[in-house]
Amino acid sequence: MRIVVLGAGAVGSLIGAMLHRAGEDVVLVGSPAHVEAIRAGGLRIEGRLEGTFAIAAETRLAPGTSTDLVWFTVKTFDLARATEQAARELPGSIPWVLAQNGLGVEEVARAALRSAGRVADPDRWLVRAVNTIPATLVAPGIVRQPGDGEIRLADPNHAGTSGPSVRLVAASLLRAGVPVRFVPDIDRAAWRKAVVNAAINPVTAEHDILNGQLLQDPWRTEATILLLEALSAARLAGYDFSLEELERDLWETIRATAGNRSSMLQDVDRGRPTEIDSISGYLLDTARRHSVTLPATERIVERIRRRTASASHPRQQRS
Repeated sequence: MRIVVLGAGAVGSLIGAMLHRAGEDVVLVGSPAHVEAIRAGGLRIEGRLEGTFAIAAETRLAPGTSTDLVWFTVKTFDLARATEQAARELPGSIPWVLAQNGLGVEEVARAALRSAGRVADPDRWLVRAVNTIPATLVAPGIVRQPGDGEIRLADPNHAGTSGPSVRLVAASLLRAGVPVRFVPDIDRAAWRKAVVNAAINPVTAEHDILNGQLLQDPWRTEATILLLEALSAARLAGYDFSLEELERDLWETIRATAGNRSSMLQDVDRGRPTEIDSISGYLLDTARRHSVTLPATERIVERIRRRTASASHPRQQRS
């Protein structure tokens, strides 16, 4: 099966390498420096997955590209541009896998498909994937997998018209040995991850610390406060998580990815825009619609925005 990975940075490259190793015909579309390094010496994966992979890499999606499946691993702030381009250049009747952090990504993809007039039923082809496999871009052409994780997909038996697309995506991942978990409510899974991310990513990005350092104070307390506020926003949105399950998720995630630099911290490191608006900003918007304030979240969102105010324009970025 031919698979295109758009926005192949850390996560996209790791998933692409796993699929390539299983015999899939994978093309990574990423930044010029990353693509040049892959072409020169292959894609090097370190950590849980070790190896160098001679995988195809391009800097842009060529018109008329033929593919059976496309993974979108661009950052959420670049998803609109990427999906609009894909709607013009790729076949309309193939699964689109949306693996972004944050919330509201399906609406962006639906709008791109409808505006391009490519398909009558966008939901038939959209596959939301909640990824918990950590990945760090060490340098162009080098990605580290510091811990284990899984990809969560909707239960295809309860995924409506997207069921066949979900099955196709799951089959390719399982052939590649990627852990897959089917969940009854993929929206709930996306919210659950976003709430945990809202407690981890901004704190690590602001203080320049590894995930594992959140087990220590003062960062542990800060992360806990943010988790409580994120939980209140999720409940306002109709997701009645228990504090116990989210605290368990938080500390299990931190321990499993203790040596990882969060994706938000990696963006700050490179002077790039972050996904703060699609994670914590989305929670703030949800709370405001119910006339609820999240003071700790508001403060850290503002601080992260100030840190990245001079970042380059997001249309030039990849995850």
